[in-house]
Amino acid sequence: MNIVLLDADTIGRDIDLTTFEKLGTVTVYGFSSPEEMRERVADADVIILNKMQVNAYTLEKAAHLKLVCVTATGTNNLDKEYLDKRGIAWRNVAGYSTECVTQHTFAMLFYLLEKLPYYDNYVKSGAYVDNTTFTHFSNVFHELSGMTWGIIGLGAIGSRVAQIAAAFGCRVIYYSASGQHNSQDYERVSFEALLAQSDIISVHAPLANRTEGLMNREAFRKMKKSAIFLNLGRGPIVIEQDLADALQAGELAAAGLDVLSTEPMSADNPLRSIKDSGRLLITPHIAWAGAETRRRLMDMIWQQIQTFYESLS
Repeated sequence: MNIVLLDADTIGRDIDLTTFEKLGTVTVYGFSSPEEMRERVADADVIILNKMQVNAYTLEKAAHLKLVCVTATGTNNLDKEYLDKRGIAWRNVAGYSTECVTQHTFAMLFYLLEKLPYYDNYVKSGAYVDNTTFTHFSNVFHELSGMTWGIIGLGAIGSRVAQIAAAFGCRVIYYSASGQHNSQDYERVSFEALLAQSDIISVHAPLANRTEGLMNREAFRKMKKSAIFLNLGRGPIVIEQDLADALQAGELAAAGLDVLSTEPMSADNPLRSIKDSGRLLITPHIAWAGAETRRRLMDMIWQQIQTFYESLS
């Protein structure tokens, strides 16, 4: 079979893809424009992609295509009606990044909670050299134990964050945007209660009609002024202008984001105006991207292709 990877740079060039050669002929492209994709899929039996749009335009010349593999959980980039019409199967992956995203959630939290940018700069500025005391704690921080951690989206990642937060001594509460999720381990509360009670709020929800724009100016105003907000779900869940305004107005203490409404970040993103890393930490959608995580992801894709072709025989 002919296997074509259309945007391999989204997985990283450090990941060994030679095992795919056991399945067939492999062609790897770091990036493909929609126009390039039209040509590159012409002889493909299987295509592997992350963010490329899959529709009638990009697949018009893909006469032999049998399977589309998405190296992500989200499949908003697939025109599934078109794929069904042509009898082309598709697969996505889930559960591969739980540990890595959870790890990044706590990395962001502690960076902001313990005022690490301030203390790092304090030492590097030379102010700690020959100080009169052995310590310096002018920028006060607090213990995580005893805080209330509110989670929006108690799926696999949200549940793992809840488990570790509880181990640190947090009271964990959660809000179910769908209204259908119930946990015996943690207290389910209304959205308003979560905003009002939480010292930390982390988002691990998918993007849907009920979550898009959920975190707006009204929501930020209902949070504690001492609260830290973290978004590791999807960028459009947050109205970024409203978050920027809330941070500037001191309506919450700090925010950490790994996802943005437009990625890569747009030049006119209002959050660019906030330069204080103690109040705003943004990472470039890397929470999922540990080396082990990416290897696990591609192992899952490999297995999906093998299983698909075994089912045809």
